[in-house]
Amino acid sequence: MEATSHRPRLSAARREGERVTPLELFFDLVFVLAITQCTALMSHDQTWSGLAQGLLILGVLWWAWVGYSWLTSVIDPEAGAVRLVIFAAMAALLIVSLCVQEAFGNLALTFALGIGAFRAAHIALFWLAGADDRDLRRSVTGLAASTAVGVGILVLASLFDGLAQGALWALAIFLDMAGPYFFGAEGWKLVPGHFAERHGLIVIIALGESIVAIGVGASGELDLGIGTAAVLGVFLAAALWWTYFDVVALISARRLGEAEAGRVQNELARDSYSYLHLLMVAGVVLMAFGMKVTIGQHAQRLHDVPAFALLGGLAFYLLGLVAFRWRQVHSLNRHRLGLAIVFLLLVPVATAVPALISVAICVVLIWAMIVYEHHGYGPRRDELRREANAGHS
Repeated sequence: MEATSHRPRLSAARREGERVTPLELFFDLVFVLAITQCTALMSHDQTWSGLAQGLLILGVLWWAWVGYSWLTSVIDPEAGAVRLVIFAAMAALLIVSLCVQEAFGNLALTFALGIGAFRAAHIALFWLAGADDRDLRRSVTGLAASTAVGVGILVLASLFDGLAQGALWALAIFLDMAGPYFFGAEGWKLVPGHFAERHGLIVIIALGESIVAIGVGASGELDLGIGTAAVLGVFLAAALWWTYFDVVALISARRLGEAEAGRVQNELARDSYSYLHLLMVAGVVLMAFGMKVTIGQHAQRLHDVPAFALLGGLAFYLLGLVAFRWRQVHSLNRHRLGLAIVFLLLVPVATAVPALISVAICVVLIWAMIVYEHHGYGPRRDELRREANAGHS
């Protein structure tokens, strides 16, 4: 028994009871840079084309990161040999991040090859981890095929530009992300608590990037308008944090842990975390872009693209939460769905009033919803949190 506990963790052994490791947090710091670069790309090219490019790049980056969140539910990332491969993958992701702003231009091929190297390290580790698990090896083989197709199309896309290039990127993302949906979920191994915590931390990272965007938008200046907009931006980010972490994150982690191990649990993790969390993270990135523009132009009206980014980003985030709850418990949160629709309807208003007023309206609306939900939960909220925390511990 003792020999088993000290053997190298480069196997399909589950990580029951383990929390996210320091190396995983270190690894995610490179993803912070990648997200920041997506926001910067959209800020420098405030057109619908720039917005679409930023979201497509985010989709590629997200799916690449998701693979590692599954990987570290199988292996110990801090085992000696694995640690070195993780460092190499971080270096590849850093190069990818530096290519983001020219991923549809001069560095398109470099971006695709960098993503290929990052994904290849992931596949190689997964393949070694499945040495004594035929089902896991079968799943990794399917993942390797969809990865090769996705990366191959990105390489092909580097030969084109304009609409054709964007269409090839969209096809690459679709085929890559669709792979695990079609080749089955039975073979994957999962530690529910670790998996849910990892995704919660990436939401915090995205929200942290929105705070960074506020600081960058100020550009070292400070007056009453900038200060007011910055404070409102913090309250907006805090509202997004509240809507996810107050109850949702705790309850969903518990439900994932209680799901039947194997296909049922893996499909729940795939759908609610790997797929639907992308909508939330994209919403935060869009909101960060909108806030960055707002800080610099708080007294002016927002143009159509940053106005959509600000309000549409909030709507995407809420829609992601609605879909997340539906996949978890098959229950529709009408309050959040209704507010998401209201935010989308307010996009034209945001182009007609000063940006500061637009942000203030967003803050008032989303916090009004939070207060309403909090009142609706009543004592049940504290009970839910106690139950979820007890299950998580």
